[in-house]
Amino acid sequence: MTKLFLFALLLFLTIFPNVLLQRPAMALPLSTDSRWIVDESGQRVKLACVNWASHLETMVAEGLSKQPLDDISKRIVSMGFNCVRLTWPLFLVTNDSFASVTVRQSFQSLGLLESVAGIQANNPSMLDLPLIQAYQVVVSNLGDNNLMVILDNHISKPGWCCSNFDGNGFFGDRYFAPDLWLKGLTRMAAMFNGVTCVVGMSLRNELRGSKQNISDWYRYMEQGAEAVHSSNPDVLIILSGLNYDKDLSFLVKQPVDLTFTGKLVFEVHWYSFSDGKAWETGNANQVCGSVVNNMMRKGGFLLEQGWPLFLSEFGVDQRGSNVNDNRYLNCFFGVAAELDLDWALWTLVGSYSLREGVMGMDETYGLLTWSWCGTRNSSFLQRISALQSPFQGTFVYLVISSHTLDRYNAIVDIFNEFRDCGVVICEIGYTPTLWPGLSNARVHKIIFHPSTGLCVRRNSGMEPLKLGSCSESDAWTYTPQKLLYIKGTYYCLQADGLGKPAKLTIICTQPGTKWEMISDSKMHLSTKLADDSTVCLDIDSSNTIITNPCKCLSRDQTCDPGSQWFKLANSTRSTTSTKLSLSKNLLWNSLRKYLFGLESLGLQDERRSSQ
Repeated sequence: MTKLFLFALLLFLTIFPNVLLQRPAMALPLSTDSRWIVDESGQRVKLACVNWASHLETMVAEGLSKQPLDDISKRIVSMGFNCVRLTWPLFLVTNDSFASVTVRQSFQSLGLLESVAGIQANNPSMLDLPLIQAYQVVVSNLGDNNLMVILDNHISKPGWCCSNFDGNGFFGDRYFAPDLWLKGLTRMAAMFNGVTCVVGMSLRNELRGSKQNISDWYRYMEQGAEAVHSSNPDVLIILSGLNYDKDLSFLVKQPVDLTFTGKLVFEVHWYSFSDGKAWETGNANQVCGSVVNNMMRKGGFLLEQGWPLFLSEFGVDQRGSNVNDNRYLNCFFGVAAELDLDWALWTLVGSYSLREGVMGMDETYGLLTWSWCGTRNSSFLQRISALQSPFQGTFVYLVISSHTLDRYNAIVDIFNEFRDCGVVICEIGYTPTLWPGLSNARVHKIIFHPSTGLCVRRNSGMEPLKLGSCSESDAWTYTPQKLLYIKGTYYCLQADGLGKPAKLTIICTQPGTKWEMISDSKMHLSTKLADDSTVCLDIDSSNTIITNPCKCLSRDQTCDPGSQWFKLANSTRSTTSTKLSLSKNLLWNSLRKYLFGLESLGLQDERRSSQ
């Protein structure tokens, strides 16, 4: 029976080679496993979110006067995001005077008659809904489009956020009474209990102001976490830090004390303006090194302690002309790839109905245009797509109906051979067996280029190395001797001279084969040539990998090192072609061995073992 089934499986794979290689649907709710967010089956889920503002004076999700809700949700999906951080003001659920206010009435009271007409045209069914029901409709539609939702308590009094003097900054401020906040969190958590797409709740955005202190942070954040978990035990509990969500350093000495486990996530924010004009006025390498060290000291250390860290706000001027933003973004991409962070981009919003007293204000940080009908910067979307999929914790799933196998335990040894390509056995109709799992997955390096969002890869034949999609990147090994090998081969990376394409060689003791990460940013890959001169990896106008003199290492404030920044990042990704061909070849070889040569696998036929 076993051989007959395996022969049939082999035949099926030969005829339908792609059918068995599939990724199962994400199993919600989410929880945490050390520093990772995982689904119910233990599979890593990377949050690649976009922020959608619904906390301003109208208390309605922005853009509904510009485009139909379902069109907006589908556009989010088409841009590659899997999640929305949807903001809400506390008073939406705690101020009884808002309970019966409709969307129409909210806009009319603010004199936004043009927006009322826009909602009538694009989302007529929402116009006369109470505000909280309109919010629920948005959440429901996001879920219908297979988007996860994080409910973010952005502010108390509806309006633009944030300043030190807006009365919304910290517990005890004019609009931030702790008891009212706990009441609002409880109501919101209970309201969305059982709404599967709501996977997390961020308890408060950007704590700030003169009243902030560590003692009250612990007191009220722990109370808020317990209140939300009691009302909705499925959601992730996301805690922000102090000083506009830039500082969680106090957690080094004292962790939070909660009655539950497996649901706690911390969040931080990081923008270029968090450091003033440093990126524009300083040396980019030195600024990147200094800022990243500070970020790791104040929040990044949590990853090393085994906590998920959600970068819930970052963003840049989408027009592409802001030097401060552009240099920061190159550094950010390197860090996000290296740490494989969960994140949420600010913002989806193309324009606001009303912001800071201005009707129809354009949002230059927005992915969408003012009219919400197009994207501002298609190259940014292409670039960020590299970060939307996890670098670590991805698997190809081999689906087998194990209950039809007489000797399931015997073939477990066969599938151990699949670990290098990340194949996992998944039983039809059963809980998937996550194997080898995150901690045991075979890790390799990718050579990531932050300023393009691309990775170093080989082309066919003797063509030079070029940048290409990270999903098609080669797997590299970086040895203690500082050699960069293509994994599973004898080929190592070698510099061939100034301005010349880097090449692969099997003679890895020659000059130009020992690569070191230099500069404060730790993103210059340098080596020494035969004449003892130092060169760095670089790209030319066609994205060919070349070597040039190392630039912008220090002092120079006008120099942009972006072309020479590369990040060696850990990955368990494989290319699509590698996943398919390697998995098929391994399956074919393993089954062939099992059918025709058991001894080669270290297994014995039942009849022989019983003798």
